[in-house]
Amino acid sequence: MNKLNPAQREAIRYLDGPLLVLAGAGSGKTGVITHKIAYLVEECGISPHKIAAITFTNKAAKEMQERTARLLKGRPVDGLTVCTFHALGAKMLRQEARHTGLKPSFSILDAADTGALFQELLKDADKGRVRLIQNRISLWKNALIDPEAAAQEAVDDIDIQAARAFADYERTLKAYQAVDFDDLIRLPALLLAGNEEVAQRWRSRIWHLLVDEYQDTNRCQYRLVRLLTEPRASFTAVGDDDQSIYGWRGADIENLRLLRDDYPRLHVVKLEQNYRSTTRILAAANSVIRHNPKLFEKKLWSDKGQGDAIQVVACRDDEHEAEWVVTKLLAHKFEHRGKWEDYAILYRGNYQARAFEKQLRAHKAPYMLSGGQSFFDRSEIKDVTCYLRLLANSDDDPAFIRAVTTPKRGIGGTTLEALGRAAGRRHISLFAAVFAAGVEADVNPKQLAAVKEFAAFINRMEWRAAREPAGQVLTDLLRAIGYESWLFETLDPPAAETKWSNVRDFVAWLAQKGEDEGKNLLELAQTVALITMLDKNATDQDAVQLATLHAAKGLEFRHVFLVGVEEGILPHRESVDHGNIEEERRLMYVGITRAQMSLFLTYCEKRKQGREILTREPSRFIAEMGDDLKVAGKNRAVVADDKEAGRAKLARFKELLAKK
Repeated sequence: MNKLNPAQREAIRYLDGPLLVLAGAGSGKTGVITHKIAYLVEECGISPHKIAAITFTNKAAKEMQERTARLLKGRPVDGLTVCTFHALGAKMLRQEARHTGLKPSFSILDAADTGALFQELLKDADKGRVRLIQNRISLWKNALIDPEAAAQEAVDDIDIQAARAFADYERTLKAYQAVDFDDLIRLPALLLAGNEEVAQRWRSRIWHLLVDEYQDTNRCQYRLVRLLTEPRASFTAVGDDDQSIYGWRGADIENLRLLRDDYPRLHVVKLEQNYRSTTRILAAANSVIRHNPKLFEKKLWSDKGQGDAIQVVACRDDEHEAEWVVTKLLAHKFEHRGKWEDYAILYRGNYQARAFEKQLRAHKAPYMLSGGQSFFDRSEIKDVTCYLRLLANSDDDPAFIRAVTTPKRGIGGTTLEALGRAAGRRHISLFAAVFAAGVEADVNPKQLAAVKEFAAFINRMEWRAAREPAGQVLTDLLRAIGYESWLFETLDPPAAETKWSNVRDFVAWLAQKGEDEGKNLLELAQTVALITMLDKNATDQDAVQLATLHAAKGLEFRHVFLVGVEEGILPHRESVDHGNIEEERRLMYVGITRAQMSLFLTYCEKRKQGREILTREPSRFIAEMGDDLKVAGKNRAVVADDKEAGRAKLARFKELLAKK
């Protein structure tokens, strides 16, 4: 505790009611959460079983768990809950399954599964419309709006179609005994609100709740936190209103205002000392974010010295921008004897990465692309996980369809269609229909025999999966279906070897997880959709990081290149059109505060868009950073100011350009 500053110590020791910790970028918020858990256990004598910490990613939860264990110096922390919102929701639903109409082995559908379901439900709609409807339904779920309410609120054609699809989608999920990611928060919130016995049971388990990244919560998550902590309101919410950048996926900055309104006794502690960046970088960040209206005033400061001037460079076009950034990065690394991992190139949209990748490859510079394909999105891993899902929940129709056709075993679309009709008439799953009385009349006998053989195999493996070590059962399953042989028969040897290597890694990892956590394959299968292998990959590579600003949140780098800082890109044109400039400004703030020692900004005078070459204007956010900038290219485009800031600031910026 002696190493902590006074505000951090206050946040850790405060236990007299609801607490909001406004943790600015780089202010040590994870340290506050982990120290508070240790304080509750060691100084207050609270059992780890009675403490829960919730965050948004598995990586953050893992880091929190490891740091807490180090602070408690080997003291047992069995029963301490440190997990994501979704993992907590899944745990609640499994333990309270009988109150929800779900069986404990329900399936969790990932984005690909739900996307396929919507494609099926909206057969005549193009992909863009399907995505729009899917997103609208997700936002309704996050706002605790059911299909009936959605239908009543519908005002336009998209809303009306989405409300209809919402009702069909919910019926389909129920038939599959499945939930999507939104349901993992929504259903527990509805359960606690509607069942006092269940609510009391969970409240008695949590003496104190800590919530990380509170500014990223949606209305449903806010409701869940309230229901879990009533009536004592013994919680610590840690967040930063200036870093709320996920409004597009349902995060609601109004939750901070609700905290203030719903809890009159709310105590607020501000963490304003930044341990990451130089004074110059923080001054620019503070200057930008000052243009947003504030719920709570705060100003970051640092004792890390003035630091290098922030450089702003105007480039001719996007090719020149990529060339300048990579050349500057290489020269800077050589001059400062740095590592590749010290450098990050951050941008607003994924499409901007291509030009920088091309330049980095040309100079043989190693790089890592954040937000690339998840390990679990690889087709070979999805093949294996569909078997796991089917072992855990035979009513999971999407898993059944993929498993029964992978590898190919002579069961095709005609057979599945006939089986689907038989299942539909009986209101049962495809798997159950295989053994239903009279199904022989619906499905060709030869084809039915093949499906029955497959279903009997799944039943045998399910029996073993509940009783034998996970790794052994999965290895035997893959051998029995001939998965390795199928890969080498259908793919070129290098591609087959890569896929089989990934499968071996997955099996070994799952086997180790089963041993470490004392879980069988069925228990592991139930949570596999919540696990990410990315947490254990790639983080130790010495490589330049390429990332979107959204993906970079929570990370820090010694040297940052913030590129494409132009009107129409940052701020994004659609955000400006829809009046979401404040979230774009917060995105700029997040980008600036990733940098520890040096920050470079680039924009283009012209940029290629399709076959057109468009004239670009520098972002209004550059002018909002203040006058302490080193600007290259005095004859290039003048940095534009936004209307609200007025002409005075633009005039000052022109003077600055003239001096350079």
